[in-house]
Amino acid sequence: MPESDAEDLVGAGIHDQADAGTDRQVRIRRGRGPNDPHRRDRIARAAISVVAEHGIEALTHRRVAAAAGVPLGSTTYHFSTLDDLVGAALEKAAERSVSELWTWERSLEPDVDLAAALAEFVVQSVGEKRRDTMAEYNLYAVALHRPHLRKAAVAWDNALAEVLQSRTDALTGRMVAVLLCGLLMQAVLSDDVPAPADIEVLIRRALDGPAAS
Repeated sequence: MPESDAEDLVGAGIHDQADAGTDRQVRIRRGRGPNDPHRRDRIARAAISVVAEHGIEALTHRRVAAAAGVPLGSTTYHFSTLDDLVGAALEKAAERSVSELWTWERSLEPDVDLAAALAEFVVQSVGEKRRDTMAEYNLYAVALHRPHLRKAAVAWDNALAEVLQSRTDALTGRMVAVLLCGLLMQAVLSDDVPAPADIEVLIRRALDGPAAS
Protein backbone atom coordinates (compact mmCIF):
# COMPACT_ATOMS: atom_id res chain seq x y z
CA MET A 1 0.00 0.00 0.00
CA PRO A 2 1.39 3.47 -0.86
CA GLU A 3 2.56 5.43 2.16
CA SER A 4 0.05 8.24 1.62
CA ASP A 5 -2.83 5.75 1.65
CA ALA A 6 -1.51 4.05 4.77
CA GLU A 7 -1.23 7.39 6.55
CA ASP A 8 -4.81 8.25 5.67
CA LEU A 9 -5.96 4.91 6.99
CA VAL A 10 -4.19 5.60 10.28
CA GLY A 11 -5.80 9.03 10.52
CA ALA A 12 -9.19 7.63 9.65
CA GLY A 13 -8.81 4.94 12.26
CA ILE A 14 -8.15 7.52 14.94
CA HIS A 15 -10.86 10.02 14.13
CA ASP A 16 -13.58 8.09 12.39
CA GLN A 17 -13.90 4.76 14.16
CA ALA A 18 -17.61 5.36 14.46
CA ASP A 19 -17.78 6.36 10.85
CA ALA A 20 -16.19 3.45 8.99
CA GLY A 21 -17.57 3.22 5.47
CA THR A 22 -18.20 5.57 2.61
CA ASP A 23 -16.87 8.74 4.28
CA ARG A 24 -13.55 7.09 5.04
CA GLN A 25 -13.19 5.80 1.50
CA VAL A 26 -13.83 9.29 0.15
CA ARG A 27 -11.16 10.75 2.40
CA ILE A 28 -8.67 8.09 1.36
CA ARG A 29 -9.32 8.73 -2.32
CA ARG A 30 -8.87 12.46 -1.84
CA GLY A 31 -5.65 11.92 0.07
CA ARG A 32 -4.17 9.57 -2.51
CA GLY A 33 -1.18 11.05 -4.31
CA PRO A 34 2.54 10.64 -4.87
CA ASN A 35 4.59 9.53 -1.90
CA ASP A 36 6.38 12.24 0.05
CA PRO A 37 9.83 10.83 0.90
CA HIS A 38 10.70 13.82 3.07
CA ARG A 39 7.51 13.85 5.12
CA ARG A 40 8.97 12.10 8.16
CA ASP A 41 11.84 14.58 8.27
CA ARG A 42 9.45 17.50 7.85
CA ILE A 43 7.33 16.28 10.75
CA ALA A 44 10.40 16.01 12.99
CA ARG A 45 11.42 19.55 12.10
CA ALA A 46 7.89 20.76 12.77
CA ALA A 47 8.08 19.17 16.22
CA ILE A 48 11.15 21.30 16.95
CA SER A 49 9.23 24.40 15.88
CA VAL A 50 6.32 23.52 18.16
CA VAL A 51 8.69 23.06 21.10
CA ALA A 52 10.40 26.36 20.28
CA GLU A 53 7.12 28.26 20.18
CA HIS A 54 5.06 26.55 22.88
CA GLY A 55 7.40 24.40 25.00
CA ILE A 56 7.79 20.65 25.35
CA GLU A 57 4.54 20.31 27.33
CA ALA A 58 2.55 21.55 24.34
CA LEU A 59 3.92 18.92 21.95
CA THR A 60 1.05 16.88 20.48
CA HIS A 61 0.54 14.96 17.26
CA ARG A 62 -2.23 17.35 16.25
CA ARG A 63 -0.17 20.50 16.79
CA VAL A 64 2.83 19.05 14.97
CA ALA A 65 0.67 17.93 12.04
CA ALA A 66 -0.66 21.49 11.71
CA ALA A 67 2.85 22.96 11.85
CA ALA A 68 4.11 20.48 9.24
CA GLY A 69 1.10 21.00 6.97
CA VAL A 70 0.27 17.28 6.86
CA PRO A 71 -2.77 15.20 7.86
CA LEU A 72 -2.88 14.13 11.49
CA GLY A 73 -2.65 10.52 10.31
CA SER A 74 0.84 11.24 8.97
CA THR A 75 2.26 11.99 12.39
CA THR A 76 0.76 8.88 13.97
CA TYR A 77 1.84 6.77 10.99
CA HIS A 78 5.49 7.80 11.34
CA PHE A 79 5.51 8.30 15.13
CA SER A 80 3.04 6.12 16.96
CA THR A 81 3.79 7.68 20.37
CA LEU A 82 4.80 11.11 21.58
CA ASP A 83 8.06 9.60 22.82
CA ASP A 84 8.84 8.54 19.25
CA LEU A 85 8.13 12.08 18.09
CA VAL A 86 10.25 13.66 20.84
CA GLY A 87 13.10 11.27 20.03
CA ALA A 88 13.02 12.19 16.35
CA ALA A 89 12.90 15.88 17.19
CA LEU A 90 15.87 15.51 19.54
CA GLU A 91 17.92 13.72 16.89
CA LYS A 92 16.99 16.30 14.25
CA ALA A 93 17.80 19.21 16.58
CA ALA A 94 21.16 17.66 17.42
CA GLU A 95 21.90 17.03 13.76
CA ARG A 96 21.03 20.61 12.85
CA SER A 97 23.00 22.11 15.75
CA VAL A 98 26.14 20.08 15.03
CA SER A 99 25.93 20.80 11.31
CA GLU A 100 25.70 24.54 11.99
CA LEU A 101 28.60 24.33 14.43
CA TRP A 102 30.82 22.57 11.88
CA THR A 103 29.86 25.18 9.26
CA TRP A 104 30.76 27.91 11.75
CA GLU A 105 34.09 26.22 12.59
CA ARG A 106 35.07 25.89 8.93
CA SER A 107 34.36 29.58 8.39
CA LEU A 108 37.00 30.58 10.95
CA GLU A 109 40.51 31.59 9.95
CA PRO A 110 43.31 29.22 11.06
CA ASP A 111 44.73 31.86 13.42
CA VAL A 112 41.39 33.04 14.79
CA ASP A 113 41.11 34.15 18.42
CA LEU A 114 39.08 31.09 19.45
CA ALA A 115 37.96 32.49 22.81
CA ALA A 116 36.53 35.61 21.18
CA ALA A 117 34.92 33.56 18.39
CA LEU A 118 33.29 31.16 20.84
CA ALA A 119 32.04 34.04 22.97
CA GLU A 120 30.41 35.56 19.92
CA PHE A 121 28.92 32.17 19.07
CA VAL A 122 27.31 31.94 22.53
CA VAL A 123 25.93 35.47 22.32
CA GLN A 124 24.49 34.83 18.88
CA SER A 125 22.96 31.53 20.04
CA VAL A 126 21.09 33.16 22.92
CA GLY A 127 20.38 36.38 21.03
CA GLU A 128 19.21 36.19 17.43
CA LYS A 129 19.02 32.37 17.54
CA ARG A 130 17.45 32.21 21.00
CA ARG A 131 14.30 30.45 19.79
CA ASP A 132 16.26 27.56 18.26
CA THR A 133 18.54 27.26 21.28
CA MET A 134 15.60 27.12 23.69
CA ALA A 135 13.99 24.36 21.63
CA GLU A 136 17.23 22.38 21.56
CA TYR A 137 17.71 22.54 25.33
CA ASN A 138 14.06 21.75 25.98
CA LEU A 139 14.51 18.53 24.01
CA TYR A 140 17.92 17.84 25.55
CA ALA A 141 16.49 18.09 29.08
CA VAL A 142 13.76 15.57 28.28
CA ALA A 143 16.44 12.88 27.95
CA LEU A 144 17.07 13.16 31.69
CA HIS A 145 13.76 11.46 32.37
CA ARG A 146 13.56 9.22 29.30
CA PRO A 147 16.52 6.82 29.26
CA HIS A 148 15.92 5.69 25.68
CA LEU A 149 16.62 9.26 24.49
CA ARG A 150 19.93 9.61 26.33
CA LYS A 151 21.95 8.02 23.54
CA ALA A 152 21.01 10.84 21.18
CA ALA A 153 21.82 13.47 23.81
CA VAL A 154 25.22 11.92 24.55
CA ALA A 155 25.98 11.72 20.82
CA TRP A 156 25.18 15.43 20.63
CA ASP A 157 27.64 16.18 23.45
CA ASN A 158 30.33 14.06 21.78
CA ALA A 159 29.86 15.82 18.46
CA LEU A 160 30.22 19.22 20.13
CA ALA A 161 33.46 18.08 21.76
CA GLU A 162 34.73 16.76 18.43
CA VAL A 163 34.22 20.14 16.78
CA LEU A 164 36.18 21.88 19.53
CA GLN A 165 38.88 19.22 19.61
CA SER A 166 39.57 20.00 15.96
CA ARG A 167 40.75 23.43 17.13
CA THR A 168 42.44 22.42 20.40
CA ASP A 169 43.27 18.94 21.75
CA ALA A 170 41.27 16.00 23.13
CA LEU A 171 41.12 17.13 26.76
CA THR A 172 40.73 20.85 26.13
CA GLY A 173 38.06 20.26 23.49
CA ARG A 174 36.04 18.12 25.90
CA MET A 175 36.41 20.66 28.73
CA VAL A 176 35.41 23.63 26.57
CA ALA A 177 32.45 21.67 25.18
CA VAL A 178 31.16 21.13 28.72
CA LEU A 179 31.71 24.82 29.51
CA LEU A 180 30.00 25.93 26.31
CA CYS A 181 26.98 23.73 27.00
CA GLY A 182 26.67 25.16 30.51
CA LEU A 183 27.07 28.73 29.32
CA LEU A 184 24.38 28.31 26.69
CA MET A 185 21.98 26.72 29.17
CA GLN A 186 22.61 29.44 31.77
CA ALA A 187 22.41 32.30 29.28
CA VAL A 188 19.21 31.12 27.61
CA LEU A 189 17.49 31.04 31.02
CA SER A 190 18.12 34.75 31.46
CA ASP A 191 16.16 37.50 29.78
CA ASP A 192 19.38 39.46 29.26
CA VAL A 193 21.88 38.55 26.56
CA PRO A 194 25.34 38.36 28.17
CA ALA A 195 28.13 40.67 27.11
CA PRO A 196 30.66 38.95 24.82
CA ALA A 197 33.51 40.06 27.10
CA ASP A 198 31.95 38.29 30.11
CA ILE A 199 31.70 35.03 28.17
CA GLU A 200 35.11 35.43 26.56
CA VAL A 201 37.00 35.64 29.84
CA LEU A 202 35.57 32.29 30.97
CA ILE A 203 36.35 30.53 27.71
CA ARG A 204 39.83 32.02 27.55
CA ARG A 205 40.62 30.67 31.02
CA ALA A 206 39.49 27.19 29.90
CA LEU A 207 41.61 27.41 26.75
CA ASP A 208 44.72 28.87 28.37
CA GLY A 209 44.61 27.20 31.80
CA PRO A 210 45.01 28.93 35.19
CA ALA A 211 46.85 32.22 35.24
CA ALA A 212 50.32 32.07 36.72
CA SER A 213 50.43 33.20 40.35
